[in-house]
Parts: sequence; C-alpha cells; structure tokens
Amino acid sequence: MGNSSNKALPIDTTFKLPANLPLWPQGGGGGGFATGTITIGGLKLVQISTFNKVWTTLEGGPSDAGATFFEPAGIPEGFFILGHYSQPNNKPLFGSVLVAKDESSSGNNGALKKPVDYTLVWSSKSQKIKQDKDGYVWLPTAPDGYKALGHVVTTTPEKPSLDKIRCVRSDLTDQCETNSWIWGPDKSNEGKGFSVHEVRPSNRGIQAPGVVVGTFFAHNGETPSSLPIACLKNPNMEFSSMPNLPQIKALLQAYSPFMYLHPEEKFQPSSVRWYFSNGALLFKKGEESKPVAIDPTGSNLPQGGNNDGEYWLDLPAEKANKERVKKGDFKSFQAYVHAKPMFGGTFTDLAMWVFYPFNGPGTAKVGLIDIPLGVIGEHVGDWEHVTLRVSNFNGELRKIYVSQHSNGQWVEVPQLEFQSGNKAVIYSSLNGHAIYAKAGVVMQGLDGIGLKNESEKSDKVVDLGVGFEIVAGEYLGSAIVEPPWLNYFRQWGPKISYDIGKELDKLEVVFPALDSLQRSLPNELFGEEGPTGPKLKRNWSGDEV
Repeated sequence: MGNSSNKALPIDTTFKLPANLPLWPQGGGGGGFATGTITIGGLKLVQISTFNKVWTTLEGGPSDAGATFFEPAGIPEGFFILGHYSQPNNKPLFGSVLVAKDESSSGNNGALKKPVDYTLVWSSKSQKIKQDKDGYVWLPTAPDGYKALGHVVTTTPEKPSLDKIRCVRSDLTDQCETNSWIWGPDKSNEGKGFSVHEVRPSNRGIQAPGVVVGTFFAHNGETPSSLPIACLKNPNMEFSSMPNLPQIKALLQAYSPFMYLHPEEKFQPSSVRWYFSNGALLFKKGEESKPVAIDPTGSNLPQGGNNDGEYWLDLPAEKANKERVKKGDFKSFQAYVHAKPMFGGTFTDLAMWVFYPFNGPGTAKVGLIDIPLGVIGEHVGDWEHVTLRVSNFNGELRKIYVSQHSNGQWVEVPQLEFQSGNKAVIYSSLNGHAIYAKAGVVMQGLDGIGLKNESEKSDKVVDLGVGFEIVAGEYLGSAIVEPPWLNYFRQWGPKISYDIGKELDKLEVVFPALDSLQRSLPNELFGEEGPTGPKLKRNWSGDEV
C-alpha cells in the first residue's frame, strides 16, 4: 500500500467475536435459522464476509483515515455479486454483503439479470488524495423492469465486464435511504462533493419487507431524494429463517450483556413482579383516595385502550416502604425480551427491557461545576432497553442498541467491550439509567452546559442473560403468552407536579447560564409525563432509529 508511514490501519484486521459461535439448537419453527442461506421470492441468498481489497484511500472520511473498497470473495457456485462493499479505515473489517442465486422459474424474466451498461460516478484520477492507486466507482445501468443494488469499483478507466454483477427484478426490491457516512475526500460530510454512504431500507420494522444488502451508495453533491440503487425485498414474509424459542434462548445465553450500575447508584432495577409484590399501587382518576394493590403478575391492571390519563401506577403510600421500593432490588432483576423480525426476516432484534422503580434526579454541568438538580429529573417507573441485532444467516451478533432517555445509539460489535465470551459490557448512568457502551461522562446539551450522564464499573452488575423472560414475539404465535402488565397501556408513574422554574430558582445558582441551562437540558427532564411501558414506545414495532 502507498501508506507512507506503512503503519497498519484498523481495517487491516478482520474483527472476530472473542469466542466461536455455539452450535444453535436445530429444527422446529420454520427450520431455516442459521442454515447459511435464506430464500426470498425465488432468490437464494448467502451472506459473504470474506473480501478482496480493490481500492484504498488514506485520507478523508471519518477520522480522516480514508476508506477501503472490497469485492466479495469465495462466492458459491451459481451465485452472483449485487454490489461491492466499503468501510472506513478507522474500524476493523467487520462487514458482509449478500450474493444471490436465481432459483425462480421465470425463464427470460428471471429474478436476476446482467446490467446493460455502466456509468462512471466518480474517479480519484487527478484528485490530490493519498491513495494506493486510482479508483473508479461505477453505477450499473439495469435493464427495464430491474434495479441495481450496488456499485462496482475498479482501478482502471475501462468499464467493468457486464458479467461482473447482477441487477434484481423490481418486484423483489424495496426503496432504500442513506445511513452512516463511509467516505468522501473531505474530513466532514458536507454533502457538496463526492460521498459514499451505507444504505438501508427506508421502511423498517417488524412488518417491513426491505432487506439490507450491505452495499453502499456513491454520489456527487446533495443526496438525491430517491436513490438510483435499491434494497432487496422479501415478498412473502413467512419468517421461516427466524429463530424458534429454543434458538432465541440460546442466542440470549450467548450474547446477553453484563450491565454495570454506577458505584453510587441508589435506584436499582428490579423485576416487575418484585415491584408489584412490594406495594406498588394502581390509581384511577377521580378515585385518588382509593388506590389498589397490584397482583404480582399485573392481572388486575386495565388492559389495552390508550394512554388517556385515566390510570397510573405509583410507589407504595407508606413512607418507609416507599423509600425502600424506590431503591429497587437488583437481586430480583430480570430482563424482559421482545423477539422481532427485522429487514424482511433476515435479522432478529432481541429487545431486552429493563425496569427501574425510580429514576433519580439529574446533575447539570456548567463548565467545570457540577450542579445537583434537586428533584428535577426524578420520576416513578423507568423503562430502558438494549437490543441485540443478530444475523439469521448464521446467528452472529452484529450490533447492539443502547437506549439513552428518549433516544439512543447503535454500537457495532467491534466497538464493544466483551466479558465471558461474546457477552458485551454496558453501563447504566447514575440516577438517569441511560445506557452506554463505554464508561465515563457523556454530556447532553450545548456549549459546556447540559445534563451529565456518568457511568463506571462497580460490584453492582447484572447479567441480562440470567432469569430473562421472553414476553413477546408476534411471529411466534401461541408459543408465547404475554404477561398482563405488558398490555397495560397507561402510565407507569404519576405525572410530575413540580415547577421547573421554581426548582431552578431554589438551586440558588448565581450565574447567567441559568437560562441557557434550562434551554440546553433535554426535554425529558421537564414536566415529565409518567413513562409508558414497552409496547407504547415507537420502536416496539419499528426499528430503533
């Protein structure tokens, strides 16, 4: 390579999970989980994660580290490439693309066809960038009734062979959108020059048929509203490649994270059963003086309906018990799992929900000063979650989503810390319980003012893989009986009644930053509606972000 210092880049190493994948339980269900192939509408798909390097650039893109473009290698007989793969150089190689074989019996109107031509999207020739050789990025021209699913990259100005790639019949494709930035000649992604992005289906969720191919989209200038490349589509959505119950349990045992609470955490998670059995109360509007004790399984909670303010839950009324229950009980803790088909049933998302009886007060940070926010941020009933995204081709963990207040982020597996085999380590922040993949302090806000989220290792650690309960998985049908509390759609805590202005005044913080502090703190701290349960979150049936 032309890397003048010849120092190895992260991408020169292929990432592997710390432990080998277990042998997953076989059979049952659709019988197609982790068999290496998935068939959608006459197209047989295989996931390829071995690559030959085509072209590398050594600057621009994330961390100004450049990017590398690859061709899938080791393709089985009869299968064809749908597009090349690219990744920034600042991470170890950890990617995969799908290759396809036409098993439809449509004759001349088969599922796959060669392109009729290529157009040159961009070339690095005459560009002053550090690179090993010149690179050329081509867009296939699909025949009528077909779509291109990716690009081809070469190191010569001649058009690639028409036999290099296949286009897919339009009824087996879905609209896609750009996702994270892979590369551009500049250090930032301004959208003016040439740029390369990951793509994903525009419509994502448990019913959405779009399938991620793993290819990229390359273009000049602004991103077009409708991309000239498509994703795949699973037209029949019968979920035969999804894991059955024994396979879900095996996946959870292999990958469930260890979650560290902060050493000073007073408000621990608990099981829902522990919370109900220790005096939590159900209130009804207009009958506030007659709250009702909740059955341990939640069987006397109102079911269904919508969050109309008619009912809410609260801590026990008696003071000493209230303080005790507020603190939770991590020995009783269990994670509640929702198994979700994703990307047309080619991935499984295992959303692991965690319940805390109480969310503690926030801490603001202004410059170097920590300001405890009194009661601001406190609320009863706090649901957080972490989601494991697993490939249904082989059962490999690909990403973990960690929730942070009303948002969150996907963390790719190479960026995770692991403990005991393939179990990731995650951290719950002090009082607010936002989840992070690395310990430390994360600020939410602007210009050195904002909410402080602080996490670190401690001896308070919960293994989400112990005692978990699988509470939902729509595609599993009658194999799962949902607990009654899951279909309680009202608030898990009372609406908060404090006045934010007065509370900020009480802090007697003498600095002009008070106004900007109020402006820069996240909305979820203010006039907090009592939080709702997992089924009312938008990601229950959708993607995380």
